[in-house]
Amino acid sequence: MNFDGALLEDWMRDHYHDAAIDIGSSGVLDYSLGQVRELAGIEPGDLDEIVFRDSPCLGRDDLREAIASRWGDGDAHKVMLTHGGSEAIYVALQTLLEPGDQVVALHPAYHSHVSVAESMGCEVLRWQLREEDKFRPDVEELARIVTARTKVIVVNFPHNPTGATLDLPGFRRLLEIADSVDAHLLWDGAFTDLVYDDAPLPDPGLTYPRTVSIGTFSKAFGLPGMRFGWCMADPELLRAMTNLRDRITLSLSPLLEYIALRVVQRADVFIAPRLQNAKANRRLLADWAARHEDHVDLPLPLGGVTAFPRLRPWRDTTELCRRLGETSNVLLVPGRAFDHPCRVRLGFGGDRGQLSKGLDILGAEFAASLQP
Repeated sequence: MNFDGALLEDWMRDHYHDAAIDIGSSGVLDYSLGQVRELAGIEPGDLDEIVFRDSPCLGRDDLREAIASRWGDGDAHKVMLTHGGSEAIYVALQTLLEPGDQVVALHPAYHSHVSVAESMGCEVLRWQLREEDKFRPDVEELARIVTARTKVIVVNFPHNPTGATLDLPGFRRLLEIADSVDAHLLWDGAFTDLVYDDAPLPDPGLTYPRTVSIGTFSKAFGLPGMRFGWCMADPELLRAMTNLRDRITLSLSPLLEYIALRVVQRADVFIAPRLQNAKANRRLLADWAARHEDHVDLPLPLGGVTAFPRLRPWRDTTELCRRLGETSNVLLVPGRAFDHPCRVRLGFGGDRGQLSKGLDILGAEFAASLQP
C-alpha cells in the first residue's frame, strides 16, 4: 500500500509549528494540562493511582459507556476507543473495503476520507459541494451518484473546510440514500458539537445500523495533543476492526483513558466556552469579509471553525499563504490542499486577538494587490 503526500499535512508540517498567528487551523483554543485538571476535577492523587497495565483493545468499559451515553444509544459494546479520529477512519475503511469496491466521498474532503480507499485500489466517486451553491450539500445529487456497487459513503458534517452542514430533512434523506444501496455510512463527526444556528445533528447510528460514527477530542474539546478519539459501530464490525488494530496500535494508554473519562463526564464544561469564543470569532470574520467584499467571497460557516473564502484577485493562493508565513508569521492554508486553488482554509476557532491581527494582515494584501 502506497500513499501520495497529503498536501494539507505537508503544509501544516512545514508552517504550523513556527507560526505566531494561526488563522489556518481547524480547531479551537487548546487547553493546558492544568486547565484540564481544574475543569475535570482531577486531583494529583487520582493520577498517582493509575497503573500502567495494558488497556483492553476496545478501551476501558466506563469510558466507552460514557461516550455511548452522550453520543450514542447507551450501548458501550458499540464503542471502540482510538488514537484520534484518524485511526478510527483508517481502521474502519481498511476493514470495510476490498480492492475494487466503490466508495462515495464528499469533495472537497479531508484527505484520509479519500486516500485510504484509493490506496486500496477502490473506485472513489465524488459528491461535490459546489461553489455556485455556496457549498450547501445537495443530497439529491448524492442519490444520483450512488449505485448498487456503493460499499461505503464517507461524509463529515459540519464540513471541513467549508463549514457547511445538513438540515434535518437533508440528514434523514442521506440515511435513506445509504439504505437504498445497503451501504455503510462513515460519519466523521469531528465538529458535531460546533454549530451556531441549530442544535447538533443526532448521531446517524441511532437510526441507521450500518453507520460508523467517528468522534475526537481534537476539535470541539480543544485537546488535539491528547490524540484521543472513538468509533461507534455494530459490535461485530468493531470486533473485525480489532484484527487490524492488533497489528498496529493494540490499545490506548491507561493514563490517556483516565483523563478522557473525566473530560467526557464534564464534556459541556470543556465545549461551551470554546463554542462561545468561536461564535464571537465568526461574527468578527463575517464583519471583516463584509468590509472587503470586493476581494472576499465568504460562504458563512454553519458549523465547525473553518471557513473557505475565495480571495480575489488570486487564481492560486499558495504563494500568498507562503508569503504570509515568511513575512508575517501567519498560518493560512491554501485552497490547493482541497482542490480549490483560488480559496483558502481560514480557521477562526482560536485566539481572538490572533484572528483579528491575522485578518488585518491579510486585508493589507488586498490593497497591495491593486498597486501597479
